[in-house]
Amino acid sequence: MSSRIQPERLRNGLTSLSQAVDASAETLEYQAYYGLDLPHRPDVQHRLGRFRVHDYDIVAQAWWPEQPHATLLILHGYYDHMGLYRHVVDWGLAMGFAVLGCDLPGHGLSSGPRASIDEFEEYQAVLEGLFEQARQLQLPRPWHLLGQSTGGAIAIDHLLHHPDNPELGRSILLAPLIRPRAWLRSRVSYELVRRFVQQIPRTFSENSGDPAFLDFVQRRDPLQPNILPTRWVGALSRWIPRIEQAPDSLHSPLIIQGEADLTVDWRHNLPILESKFAAPEILRLPDARHHLVNEREALRQYYFDFLRERLQ
Repeated sequence: MSSRIQPERLRNGLTSLSQAVDASAETLEYQAYYGLDLPHRPDVQHRLGRFRVHDYDIVAQAWWPEQPHATLLILHGYYDHMGLYRHVVDWGLAMGFAVLGCDLPGHGLSSGPRASIDEFEEYQAVLEGLFEQARQLQLPRPWHLLGQSTGGAIAIDHLLHHPDNPELGRSILLAPLIRPRAWLRSRVSYELVRRFVQQIPRTFSENSGDPAFLDFVQRRDPLQPNILPTRWVGALSRWIPRIEQAPDSLHSPLIIQGEADLTVDWRHNLPILESKFAAPEILRLPDARHHLVNEREALRQYYFDFLRERLQ
């Protein structure tokens, strides 16, 4: 079934997200393959569409329970796409939130060179576009940002540089990226190869304690990139000083961090976040790895309970 998902064809068949149309057979197949049809929630409305940001066609999805009282805006991580976020979508709906998310440029169903970006500022333009989609759909405020890894980086950038956004509620940062693990060594390697190599093969990591998720991503997910473009690493290298030198913010995000995370340098990142934000609430999970959105169920439920208590 996975081989039948054709991102460009599916994307080109979509209308704008704000325009309600019946789902095509390809859309229904995509939703069912990733579990985004949520058959156990028959009263939830779902819409798949696209919007334009610069030269990108961004594919977005929205879900509504019967009477939402707030909205969860999802920002996925590097190499990810919204198809991998059904656990978070389901939790948001159970909280009584409308849920809105999109595939970042070069990821999932959105257009753009695979897994690449020229500058991280382009991610901010996508976030502004997502805000505009929420306005057009008249999604209820407050809007709670939830970002996993690079998605957390996008949320951090917005919170630090747009501290007075009245539409936002609490922000949730799951294993947020500032510096990746072994960043200094990686940066030296980047400087040595960037003039000669445009990309290197991707190495899949054991970034979750859920073996079914790891098997799916590595073997059965047709939307997984298999390269690491040096352009993206260069963009990251220019973005890190922007965040580490940014002014402080009065926001108080909710931060979940696994201590078995071998993807981000969380020992460096958490003190930075504690210094930038006003009394952030941090939950550290000793056994959790990086991909918290798809960690094993017991860990997911533990941090979902932590979040539920603070977002009721």
